Amino acid sequence: MKFFLDTANLQQIQEAVDLGIIDGVTTNPSLMAKEGVHGLEAIQEHYKRIAMMINGDVSAEVLSSETDDMIEEGLRLASIAQNIVVKIPCTKAGIKAIHILKEKGIRTNCTLIFNVGQAMLAAKAGATYVSPFIGRLDDIGQDGVVLIGDIVEIFKTYQISTQVLAASIRNQSHIQRCMKVGADVATCPLAPILSLLNHPLTDSGLKTFMEDAQKLK
Repeated sequence: MKFFLDTANLQQIQEAVDLGIIDGVTTNPSLMAKEGVHGLEAIQEHYKRIAMMINGDVSAEVLSSETDDMIEEGLRLASIAQNIVVKIPCTKAGIKAIHILKEKGIRTNCTLIFNVGQAMLAAKAGATYVSPFIGRLDDIGQDGVVLIGDIVEIFKTYQISTQVLAASIRNQSHIQRCMKVGADVATCPLAPILSLLNHPLTDSGLKTFMEDAQKLK
Protein backbone atom coordinates (compact mmCIF):
# COMPACT_ATOMS: atom_id res chain seq x y z
CA MET A 1 0.00 0.00 0.00
CA LYS A 2 1.21 3.47 -0.85
CA PHE A 3 1.29 6.23 1.77
CA PHE A 4 0.35 9.76 0.74
CA LEU A 5 0.76 12.70 3.09
CA ASP A 6 -2.41 14.77 3.46
CA THR A 7 -0.96 18.21 4.04
CA ALA A 8 0.30 21.39 2.43
CA ASN A 9 3.01 21.84 5.09
CA LEU A 10 6.38 21.82 3.38
CA GLN A 11 8.30 20.93 6.54
CA GLN A 12 6.21 17.83 7.16
CA ILE A 13 6.54 16.79 3.54
CA GLN A 14 10.32 17.14 3.70
CA GLU A 15 10.43 15.13 6.95
CA ALA A 16 8.45 12.32 5.34
CA VAL A 17 10.63 12.43 2.21
CA ASP A 18 13.77 12.22 4.34
CA LEU A 19 12.34 9.16 6.12
CA GLY A 20 11.69 7.50 2.76
CA ILE A 21 8.11 6.55 3.65
CA ILE A 22 5.95 8.77 1.43
CA ASP A 23 4.76 7.98 -2.08
CA GLY A 24 2.73 11.13 -2.78
CA VAL A 25 0.79 14.07 -1.36
CA THR A 26 -2.87 15.08 -1.26
CA THR A 27 -4.07 18.60 -0.52
CA ASN A 28 -7.29 20.60 -0.43
CA PRO A 29 -8.31 24.25 -0.02
CA SER A 30 -8.59 23.87 3.77
CA LEU A 31 -5.02 22.57 4.03
CA MET A 32 -3.75 25.42 1.85
CA ALA A 33 -5.53 27.98 4.02
CA LYS A 34 -4.07 26.35 7.13
CA GLU A 35 -0.60 27.12 5.77
CA GLY A 36 -1.56 30.71 5.00
CA VAL A 37 -1.54 30.19 1.25
CA HIS A 38 -4.13 32.45 -0.40
CA GLY A 39 -4.67 33.62 -3.96
CA LEU A 40 -4.49 31.69 -7.23
CA GLU A 41 -0.86 32.50 -8.01
CA ALA A 42 0.32 31.68 -4.49
CA ILE A 43 -1.58 28.38 -4.50
CA GLN A 44 -0.12 27.35 -7.85
CA GLU A 45 3.39 28.24 -6.70
CA HIS A 46 2.87 26.18 -3.54
CA TYR A 47 1.76 23.19 -5.61
CA LYS A 48 4.85 23.60 -7.76
CA ARG A 49 7.10 23.49 -4.70
CA ILE A 50 5.35 20.36 -3.39
CA ALA A 51 5.56 18.64 -6.78
CA MET A 52 9.30 19.28 -6.89
CA MET A 53 9.73 17.65 -3.47
CA ILE A 54 7.83 14.47 -4.32
CA ASN A 55 8.54 11.81 -6.94
CA GLY A 56 4.99 10.48 -6.72
CA ASP A 57 1.59 11.99 -7.42
CA VAL A 58 0.41 15.27 -5.90
CA SER A 59 -3.36 15.82 -5.80
CA ALA A 60 -4.26 19.47 -6.42
CA GLU A 61 -7.93 20.32 -5.87
CA VAL A 62 -10.06 22.53 -8.07
CA LEU A 63 -11.88 25.43 -6.44
CA SER A 64 -14.73 25.54 -8.96
CA SER A 65 -18.14 23.83 -8.92
CA GLU A 66 -19.17 24.04 -12.60
CA THR A 67 -17.89 21.62 -15.23
CA ASP A 68 -16.35 24.14 -17.63
CA ASP A 69 -14.60 25.94 -14.79
CA MET A 70 -13.32 22.64 -13.35
CA ILE A 71 -11.90 21.69 -16.74
CA GLU A 72 -10.19 25.04 -17.20
CA GLU A 73 -8.78 24.94 -13.70
CA GLY A 74 -7.80 21.28 -14.06
CA LEU A 75 -5.81 21.99 -17.22
CA ARG A 76 -4.07 24.85 -15.46
CA LEU A 77 -3.21 22.72 -12.43
CA ALA A 78 -1.99 19.82 -14.56
CA SER A 79 0.38 22.17 -16.40
CA ILE A 80 2.25 22.93 -13.16
CA ALA A 81 4.08 19.60 -13.12
CA GLN A 82 3.82 16.12 -14.63
CA ASN A 83 3.05 14.52 -11.27
CA ILE A 84 0.04 16.74 -10.54
CA VAL A 85 -3.28 14.86 -10.33
CA VAL A 86 -6.39 17.04 -10.49
CA LYS A 87 -8.68 16.52 -7.52
CA ILE A 88 -12.37 16.91 -8.36
CA PRO A 89 -15.49 16.45 -6.14
CA CYS A 90 -17.93 13.63 -6.80
CA THR A 91 -20.79 15.67 -8.22
CA LYS A 92 -22.56 15.47 -11.58
CA ALA A 93 -20.50 18.41 -12.80
CA GLY A 94 -17.36 16.81 -11.40
CA ILE A 95 -17.99 13.45 -13.07
CA LYS A 96 -18.40 15.18 -16.43
CA ALA A 97 -15.19 17.13 -15.86
CA ILE A 98 -13.33 13.92 -14.99
CA HIS A 99 -14.53 12.32 -18.22
CA ILE A 100 -13.45 15.26 -20.36
CA LEU A 101 -10.09 15.63 -18.60
CA LYS A 102 -9.48 11.90 -19.07
CA GLU A 103 -9.97 12.37 -22.84
CA LYS A 104 -7.39 15.16 -22.69
CA GLY A 105 -4.88 12.89 -20.93
CA ILE A 106 -5.25 14.51 -17.51
CA ARG A 107 -5.22 12.25 -14.46
CA THR A 108 -7.81 12.88 -11.75
CA ASN A 109 -8.65 12.05 -8.15
CA CYS A 110 -12.39 11.99 -7.44
CA THR A 111 -12.90 13.16 -3.87
CA LEU A 112 -15.73 13.31 -1.32
CA ILE A 113 -16.89 9.75 -2.03
CA PHE A 114 -19.16 8.09 0.54
CA ASN A 115 -20.67 5.05 -1.19
CA VAL A 116 -19.84 2.38 -3.77
CA GLY A 117 -22.12 3.93 -6.40
CA GLN A 118 -20.16 7.17 -6.38
CA ALA A 119 -16.90 5.24 -6.64
CA MET A 120 -18.17 3.22 -9.61
CA LEU A 121 -19.39 6.30 -11.50
CA ALA A 122 -16.09 8.08 -10.91
CA ALA A 123 -14.17 5.04 -12.15
CA LYS A 124 -16.35 4.72 -15.25
CA ALA A 125 -15.78 8.41 -16.01
CA GLY A 126 -12.04 7.74 -15.96
CA ALA A 127 -10.77 8.78 -12.53
CA THR A 128 -7.24 7.68 -11.72
CA TYR A 129 -8.10 7.58 -8.01
CA VAL A 130 -11.29 7.52 -5.98
CA SER A 131 -11.11 8.94 -2.45
CA PRO A 132 -13.66 7.55 0.04
CA PHE A 133 -13.65 9.45 3.35
CA ILE A 134 -13.29 7.05 6.28
CA GLY A 135 -13.32 9.43 9.23
CA ARG A 136 -16.36 11.39 8.13
CA LEU A 137 -18.36 8.16 7.75
CA ASP A 138 -17.25 7.09 11.22
CA ASP A 139 -18.51 10.44 12.50
CA ILE A 140 -22.06 9.58 11.44
CA GLY A 141 -21.99 6.06 12.86
CA GLN A 142 -20.88 4.13 9.76
CA ASP A 143 -17.70 2.08 9.40
CA GLY A 144 -15.64 3.87 6.77
CA VAL A 145 -13.13 1.04 6.36
CA VAL A 146 -15.95 -1.33 5.39
CA LEU A 147 -16.66 0.99 2.45
CA ILE A 148 -12.99 0.84 1.43
CA GLY A 149 -13.14 -2.96 1.41
CA ASP A 150 -16.38 -2.98 -0.57
CA ILE A 151 -14.96 -0.70 -3.27
CA VAL A 152 -11.74 -2.72 -3.49
CA GLU A 153 -13.73 -5.94 -3.91
CA ILE A 154 -16.06 -4.48 -6.55
CA PHE A 155 -13.17 -3.01 -8.54
CA LYS A 156 -11.44 -6.41 -8.48
CA THR A 157 -14.63 -8.14 -9.64
CA TYR A 158 -14.96 -5.86 -12.66
CA GLN A 159 -11.20 -5.50 -13.24
CA ILE A 160 -11.30 -1.73 -12.79
CA SER A 161 -7.86 -0.10 -12.74
CA THR A 162 -8.89 3.01 -10.76
CA GLN A 163 -6.98 3.09 -7.47
CA VAL A 164 -8.78 3.21 -4.13
CA LEU A 165 -7.31 6.02 -2.05
CA ALA A 166 -8.47 5.87 1.58
CA ALA A 167 -8.90 9.45 2.84
CA SER A 168 -9.98 11.16 6.05
CA ILE A 169 -7.81 8.74 8.02
CA ARG A 170 -7.67 9.65 11.68
CA ASN A 171 -5.49 7.06 13.42
CA GLN A 172 -3.19 4.04 13.31
CA SER A 173 -6.13 1.62 13.37
CA HIS A 174 -7.59 3.16 10.22
CA ILE A 175 -4.28 2.66 8.41
CA GLN A 176 -3.81 -0.94 9.52
CA ARG A 177 -7.38 -1.89 8.65
CA CYS A 178 -7.01 -0.28 5.22
CA MET A 179 -3.97 -2.49 4.66
CA LYS A 180 -6.06 -5.57 5.48
CA VAL A 181 -8.87 -4.72 3.07
CA GLY A 182 -6.48 -3.92 0.22
CA ALA A 183 -6.61 -0.14 -0.23
CA ASP A 184 -4.16 0.99 -2.90
CA VAL A 185 -3.30 4.20 -1.05
CA ALA A 186 -3.80 5.67 2.41
CA THR A 187 -3.55 9.43 2.80
CA CYS A 188 -3.33 11.15 6.17
CA PRO A 189 -1.28 13.60 8.23
CA LEU A 190 2.22 12.57 9.26
CA ALA A 191 1.35 11.81 12.90
CA PRO A 192 -0.82 8.70 12.28
CA ILE A 193 1.82 7.31 9.92
CA LEU A 194 4.60 7.80 12.46
CA SER A 195 2.38 6.21 15.14
CA LEU A 196 2.83 2.91 13.29
CA LEU A 197 6.31 2.86 14.81
CA ASN A 198 4.94 2.83 18.35
CA HIS A 199 4.83 -0.37 20.38
CA PRO A 200 5.59 -0.81 24.09
CA LEU A 201 7.64 -3.95 23.45
CA THR A 202 9.85 -2.03 21.04
CA ASP A 203 10.39 0.62 23.73
CA SER A 204 11.12 -1.88 26.49
CA GLY A 205 13.31 -4.00 24.21
CA LEU A 206 15.37 -1.01 23.16
CA LYS A 207 15.77 0.05 26.80
CA THR A 208 17.11 -3.40 27.68
CA PHE A 209 19.48 -3.45 24.70
CA MET A 210 20.85 -0.02 25.59
CA GLU A 211 21.34 -1.01 29.23
CA ASP A 212 23.17 -4.18 28.17
CA ALA A 213 25.26 -2.23 25.69
CA GLN A 214 26.52 -0.01 28.51
CA LYS A 215 27.77 -3.10 30.32
CA LEU A 216 29.93 -4.02 27.34
CA LYS A 217 31.87 -0.76 27.43
